[in-house]
Amino acid sequence: MVGSSHEALHRIFQKDPELLTRTLQRVLRVPFPRPTEIAALNVDLTEIEPVERRVDTLLRAETDEGTYLLVVESQGKADERKRGSWPYYLSYLYEKYRCEPVLIVITQSSATAKWASRPIRLGFPGRHSLTVRPLVLGPDNVPVIADEKQAEADPTLAVLSAMTHGRGPGAMAILESLASALRTIDSDSAAVFAQFVDSCLVDPQAKQMWRDLMTAVQYFWRHPLAEQVREEGREEGLQQGRVQKQQEMTLRVLEWRGIQVPDDVRERVLACTDLDRLEVWAQRAVHATDAAELFAGE
Repeated sequence: MVGSSHEALHRIFQKDPELLTRTLQRVLRVPFPRPTEIAALNVDLTEIEPVERRVDTLLRAETDEGTYLLVVESQGKADERKRGSWPYYLSYLYEKYRCEPVLIVITQSSATAKWASRPIRLGFPGRHSLTVRPLVLGPDNVPVIADEKQAEADPTLAVLSAMTHGRGPGAMAILESLASALRTIDSDSAAVFAQFVDSCLVDPQAKQMWRDLMTAVQYFWRHPLAEQVREEGREEGLQQGRVQKQQEMTLRVLEWRGIQVPDDVRERVLACTDLDRLEVWAQRAVHATDAAELFAGE
């Protein structure tokens, strides 16, 4: 069972390794040679027992022009520690396998994509000893596939599109096209891809929309893995109920105390899904003299 968008974003390339090279060619215009063979490798790069280093997905691509190691990292937000770990991964892999490593970062965030695209330069300014330039896939360059024929022509790319763009007003067309495409492939693969998408949809409305579409696809819900999706859905429903209750309580306390709640404050409270933070805001609402004091120091 895929439990998070982080896992789904890189594991899709384990399910269809050639998707990665197709995406590099089509999206990033990287003239990557056509692989003759692709194999998954051990992702554990630990050298010293107390220091664990692990990449998300590691693939070996054999081509007519040589062997490449495709290092796939799923990145949710900017993390400056990666400025040290990513160069380490590449250097270690080159030393171990003596073939060229290629770093690919995939993210659902435009801001994270911009951050990850920055070259990592180590050494003396102007004469750097090592420079790492990640190849980045994100919302600004992964194609939006909202046409059934396009989705059916390349279902796994359509899955990546839905995982990256499955939010906002265009989500319905993207998800409907993908649902149609999944009917054209084997049911086991379709069930796994459906879970990948389910894990990556952060918009509750889009997630419910996707589950409604999948309910109509009987082969998926008969699949043994589907029970795990349903169980996760039940737990997620309970969690959403707790979040909604805390949101409403925070706003009600302010209103009961006669404090005006501006639209921007109301929207921020209703957009928050972090129960711990909502609890802090609810406590502040009891003593606040202005609605903006909910967010003091944040």
